[in-house]
Amino acid sequence: MPATTRSEKLDLRIAPQDKQVLREAANASGRTLAQFVLESAMARAQETLPDRQAFGLDAQRWAAFQAALDAPVRPAPRLARLLGEPSVFE
Repeated sequence: MPATTRSEKLDLRIAPQDKQVLREAANASGRTLAQFVLESAMARAQETLPDRQAFGLDAQRWAAFQAALDAPVRPAPRLARLLGEPSVFE
C-alpha cells in the first residue's frame, strides 16, 4: 500500500467476537489491527469496483456488445407465466 497522508477517520461498531477474530488474523499476518482492517477493506473494494466503473472492449467485442443491446427481446414464456401469477405478498 503506498504511503499517503492519513487524515480521515473511520469508526465501526462490531461484536467483541468479531474484533477478536480480526485481531487474531492481524497478529497472524504481522500487522496491526488497523493495518489489517484497512488493507482487507481496500482489497475488497478493489475487487468490487472495477466492473462498476469502466470496462474496455476491442472493436469486435464492442460491436458484439452493441448488437446484443440492440437485439430484439427473446421470448421468455416461463418468465411471462411467473409474472402473470399472483404474488405471495398479495
